[in-house]
Amino acid sequence: MKYGILIAFLFSYVSSYSQKNIYESSKFDDLSQSHEMLAIMPFLTHLDLEDGVTKEELKQREEMEGYAVQNALETYFSKRKKKKKFSVDFQNIKNTNAILAQNNITYENIDVYTIKELSDILNVDGIISGNLDLNILLSKGIPDDFSFLDYFLGDANYGRIGIKISDGITGKLLWKYEKEINKKSGRNTDDLIDRMMKLATRKFPYDREKRKDRKRGKKSNG
Repeated sequence: MKYGILIAFLFSYVSSYSQKNIYESSKFDDLSQSHEMLAIMPFLTHLDLEDGVTKEELKQREEMEGYAVQNALETYFSKRKKKKKFSVDFQNIKNTNAILAQNNITYENIDVYTIKELSDILNVDGIISGNLDLNILLSKGIPDDFSFLDYFLGDANYGRIGIKISDGITGKLLWKYEKEINKKSGRNTDDLIDRMMKLATRKFPYDREKRKDRKRGKKSNG
């Protein structure tokens, strides 16, 4: 019985802690009211691997991880979009990456472009982007060695991920979610994104039910 209470407490703690890593702009409603389409960028990745690899190999692996997160986010949003959970659509990442390539925008130089420039080029209302810092190849899976205590205490830190949404017209940051990556984060990239976004669901700004609640709140306050 005591262990059950402890586990319930730890799950509650992990969930509440994750919510504290979420930022939302006070101007979100005003800046996003006309948003219909968002584009998901490949994530900018920094790898700190112990195995000796050349700089070229490291760059290739970082790019691979960055595109893996882009793909995982599209998969997550697509599943929930089918259930009509969101008030916006998401540009197909194949189209996104093709348009970027047509404009000579590559993984290596994408960070020199502003949010407004990227939004104009992609013809979208906002940009989903982010950063990934890792000491493992997450796309190939988190190491199998498992410790029950590590799972709850969050030991075996593998890095950190940050997801942000920016307004296409002003370039302003609208929403950001940061999370440490460890054994309880998920088995691989898809699992990580699915779990962390589920934790952030109540705070995700384009959640259809959340936006309805906000509108009702504004009317009642008005």
